[in-house]
Amino acid sequence: MAAPAPQPETRRWNRDDWVRGYTSLTEERDYWIDDIEGTLPPDLRGTLYRNGPGLLERGGQSVQHPFDGDGMVCVFDFTGDGRVRFRNRYVQTKGFVAESKAGRFLQRGVFGTQKPGGWLANAFDLQAKNIANTNVAYAPKKLLALWEGGKPYALDPQTLETLGEDDLGGALAGSANFAAHPRYDRRTGQMVNFGIQPGLSSTVTLYTLDADLEVTAQHRWEVPGFAFIHDFALTDDYAVFFQNPVTVNPLPYWFGFRGAAECLVFQASRPTKIHLLPRAGGRMRTYETDACFVFHHVNAHLADDILTVDSIAYETFPSLEPGTMYRQVEIEKIAASQLFRFTVNLATGETKRERLMERAVEFPSVHPKRVGQPHRWAFMAMADAPTGNAPLQGVLAYDTKTGTAQTYSFAPKGYVGEPVFVPKPGVAEDQVEENAGYLLQMVFDAPRATSSLAVFDAQNLANGPLARLHLRDIVPYGLHGQFVPARNP
Repeated sequence: MAAPAPQPETRRWNRDDWVRGYTSLTEERDYWIDDIEGTLPPDLRGTLYRNGPGLLERGGQSVQHPFDGDGMVCVFDFTGDGRVRFRNRYVQTKGFVAESKAGRFLQRGVFGTQKPGGWLANAFDLQAKNIANTNVAYAPKKLLALWEGGKPYALDPQTLETLGEDDLGGALAGSANFAAHPRYDRRTGQMVNFGIQPGLSSTVTLYTLDADLEVTAQHRWEVPGFAFIHDFALTDDYAVFFQNPVTVNPLPYWFGFRGAAECLVFQASRPTKIHLLPRAGGRMRTYETDACFVFHHVNAHLADDILTVDSIAYETFPSLEPGTMYRQVEIEKIAASQLFRFTVNLATGETKRERLMERAVEFPSVHPKRVGQPHRWAFMAMADAPTGNAPLQGVLAYDTKTGTAQTYSFAPKGYVGEPVFVPKPGVAEDQVEENAGYLLQMVFDAPRATSSLAVFDAQNLANGPLARLHLRDIVPYGLHGQFVPARNP
């Protein structure tokens, strides 16, 4: 008798549930969370700042892609005595204020959102709206809301009042922009970030900032070709950039038919370039690896002329078909994001790429004391199924030493964004265990039709959350955030 045919794996997610997690939060709230399930650890004291698209439609018109939604910063204040206060405020960008008054879209979005009126109303309008919706950077006197297509917006860290567009003391002159994925030096705590002026030849500017977010150094390099780069990796001496093999056909954008990002073309026949930019300035070094597309890096380190970079890579650019609304996307047909390890021999130029996991993952991080150093543990969001592409529904801690992972899934009714790793406080640097800490994970809970914040012990993910803080509304899936520990009283 022939063996029975293998049965297809049961899908543990529902499209309607997933899409509901993109419901706009139109109200600005401020309240103490009174629905807490489990017990909060008393040493978790400080503030979690999160940024992401909060408003996804205006005047009855939806954004084409959630990345075009207006930035909304959410705050969780942990007091350490079991109480947590939640607040959210919209970043009052010039475009947000103007469109709120008009009740409709007035500017085009990078990812395809158009002004009402068809292509004729959008043709040759090349000024995209700064939506300040991707990440935050904290200083005691100001909080920056970041969006890589423009300058940051400064907010009051306590009230979240918008203070205005910030050129960082003149460092961001003219049309200079400031990326939305800063890195932090493990030794000094200084922030390192970049800006790109793309074109036939692209200019990359690397910035170093102090604890007050004042620019203390900047260096520039010319990179041949068009550069679309969201993130970079940091070593003690270098900033590592992956230049994805994409080009752009601007005509559909100029003539009002598509958004700028819809005009990107992935070129699988070209290599992905790896650029090493000396943080102190100097000659750029460039290497090549097999074609792939990278949004986010886990970490990098350099030892004995061998550069190792762990990254989340796609085999091709994960784009939607032009004109496709994100609510109708067939995510199973889009390239999955997977964990890869890239190694580069700086002496010989030889490169190697190795897939470490089949499971779709995104939004990676490591212990801040391991930035630029070999790491054992990497934390990220994951799809529930071990193979194929699907919405993110859980958290994962990957052990690079053993090649195994700890996981926890909120499937079939929970959907997640970026997990934020918070190191255990009060640990001497020479005694740091790099998975000793907490993971803070936003979850959309479909049966409740609300969002929650789950708090995990990062060393025991499989045991489930220590606590879940249930909110009163849906907070749309966010992008990036930062935890700021409380100062000692």
